Amino acid sequence: MNQDRYQAGGAEAAFEPGSRRRVLRNRLGIRRVREMQQAESDALLAVQEWAVSHFDAQHRFTVEDIRGLHRQWLGDIYDWAGEYRNTNISKGGFMFAAAVQVPRLMAAFEKAELSQYTPCEGMDETRLVRAMACTHAELVLIHPFREGNGRCARLLVWLMALQAGLPPLDFSPLAGRGRKMYFAAIQTALDGNYQPMEACFSRVIRRTLRVYQGSS
Repeated sequence: MNQDRYQAGGAEAAFEPGSRRRVLRNRLGIRRVREMQQAESDALLAVQEWAVSHFDAQHRFTVEDIRGLHRQWLGDIYDWAGEYRNTNISKGGFMFAAAVQVPRLMAAFEKAELSQYTPCEGMDETRLVRAMACTHAELVLIHPFREGNGRCARLLVWLMALQAGLPPLDFSPLAGRGRKMYFAAIQTALDGNYQPMEACFSRVIRRTLRVYQGSS
């Protein structure tokens, strides 16, 4: 079994006919994995541009903002974009929060992490890394949507970093060898320990500033 693939059931697990159960049912009739990956990537770039003009440095994010970001990103691709999932999902043997608990958990997430850690204007790097780590980890652990949770969570911290005055984040340290470190940090966050995730985002910021300074 491919450990990167979600296991789910119900209507949200329906696949596009002719995709050999590789591509979820979608509005574009896409049946090839690479074509869908490209469509989602292109849409993510578009929503970044939209979000920059939509949220300023003083904005305190809400769960409705997160749903709106997800809908703005994937709304032209999936019917359920921006809607909380109605099915339980797991990945690589790890079970995310039960679907029935998602609305309650997201409400708590807004009262705790989003209210405490946004907006990020004026934060020094230590505070920002802590804010990004806690917010990102908790949102990923809730996994409110059928698909695109990790990228949506990255989009949120990307916007938080912009609020703090950083250039657009370069997430490449979380790919390749950094991928294992990142997934271990998610697991550790289950116990309320965000230090490994803080280390991940410290690497992201260092890489971002190095690239930005090298190109300026």
